[in-house]
Amino acid sequence: MHLILKIIKRIIATNPRLILVFGICLFSFVSFSQEKKRVEIIKAGSLEQNENISNAQRLIDSVIIKHEGILMYCDSAYTYENSNRVDAFGRVHINQGDTLHLYASKVYYDGDKSFAQAIRNVRLENNESTLYTDTLDFDMELNIGYYNCGGKIIDSANTLTSQIGKYYLNDDVVHFTDSVKGFSDSYTLSSDDVRYNTVTEVLYFDGPTVIQDSANTLVAEDGWYNTITGAAELSLHPQIFNATQFLEADYIRYNEANGDGIATGSVHIEDFDNRTIVQGNKVEFNELNEIVTATDSAVFIAFNQTDSLYLHADTLQTIPDTIEGERIVKAYYGVRFFRTDIQGVCDSLTYFSKDSVVQLHQNPVIWSEIHQISANTIELVQQANAPDELHMTSNSFIISKQDTGRFDQIKGKDMIGFVVEGELNKVNVDGNGQTLYYARDKEAILGLNHAESSTISIRFKDGTIHKIVFKKQPEGRLIPLGNLKAGDKMLSGFDWKINRRPVSKDDIFRKVKISASEKNKKPEMKSATGGNVQ
Repeated sequence: MHLILKIIKRIIATNPRLILVFGICLFSFVSFSQEKKRVEIIKAGSLEQNENISNAQRLIDSVIIKHEGILMYCDSAYTYENSNRVDAFGRVHINQGDTLHLYASKVYYDGDKSFAQAIRNVRLENNESTLYTDTLDFDMELNIGYYNCGGKIIDSANTLTSQIGKYYLNDDVVHFTDSVKGFSDSYTLSSDDVRYNTVTEVLYFDGPTVIQDSANTLVAEDGWYNTITGAAELSLHPQIFNATQFLEADYIRYNEANGDGIATGSVHIEDFDNRTIVQGNKVEFNELNEIVTATDSAVFIAFNQTDSLYLHADTLQTIPDTIEGERIVKAYYGVRFFRTDIQGVCDSLTYFSKDSVVQLHQNPVIWSEIHQISANTIELVQQANAPDELHMTSNSFIISKQDTGRFDQIKGKDMIGFVVEGELNKVNVDGNGQTLYYARDKEAILGLNHAESSTISIRFKDGTIHKIVFKKQPEGRLIPLGNLKAGDKMLSGFDWKINRRPVSKDDIFRKVKISASEKNKKPEMKSATGGNVQ
């Protein structure tokens, strides 16, 4: 070979005009090598010329034609001289390779362009998928089929229809556009732009899409849905909802088989039956065991016709209670909540929907109107036909601000407070009871009354202590206002934590530092104005 090239170079060097000759010969060789093979007639019952069609011959009866790996069967056909064109009619069947079969009433085939147009009763079979349409343009070289007059694909489980479709057989992908519908025994789909992988049976959609599976409705403008497992990835305005719950976020991943899901970015989950909402920037959920865990700006909202409770914590979790339809809400680390009539903070909280009980743990503080309530543990019991109750356990303390520098105070081991129409009505103190309150008559404050008894019952009126009943003989004294000293104005452990109080539903996100003494449950003694007692 190298010797031949050397000889050619020497000839060209002695006669440059031969370059043109060699170029023409080379072009002719390449062109000849690219020419397609002629259409080959394998079988026909008869052959006849048609005077009305020049350069054409008609094949009749059980026609078989072969061309470059393609076999065509039909009742009759026209072939043309100096052309690889075939017009086939009647029960046309084109077989390419081992798996592709094209059926139609009529096919126009151009072998030079590797193009076929199938017309009427078109059926394209590839592996386990079958495409049905009225007219199909088929690029035999690229293995791509097109239709724009309506078509459908059916495989072992799915049926998909559209007005326009493009079937990429080499990639096992069908691109459906314009009025796309899909269904199987487990789902239905409506969209305008869907790509379907016939092997994996996964649907990829681009544009507004609605999918109804066995349990939920899925809505999004971008994503995919696995028709086998029910798994889905949704983005661009995604939503999942059913008769009792609604979920929306920036992104949702969901698996129908095991119920697992994750939602990120402006997540909103609403439970219609329990009238609750969970929000956050990251929410993990399981539809089967009904567990929802929210983090990153997590918020729990309990709403009704008159008022709503807004609660924030680092982590929020809702789980089903043992009673069907009831829920348990757990909030932990940095809990803050706000409702018009009550606000509070604590480290962790548990809410039981079955009996409307809220338990606050570790440094809990509750505010209602002028009252601040604190204890080691606080439990709120909301009742429909009776006063709501506040159960305070260990180191219980109630502070009621009367005016600047004046605070009524109740202290004891355990307490139960009764709330009527949103106002503190009565408090029972059990163990080490102490009271410090400003005694009043109709015209003025008489002085500061300090009394102690192991068991005390206190009634409130208009936010102030109205009546006190000591179950055991009290020890007490009334100090006139003129004789008051700074240390007389507070009970041991007094701490007015007003800077921690949430003042609005947006204020629940505010971070408030807790002092080391409070973390250790050893609060500093504060003055009425909030300063340290000397």
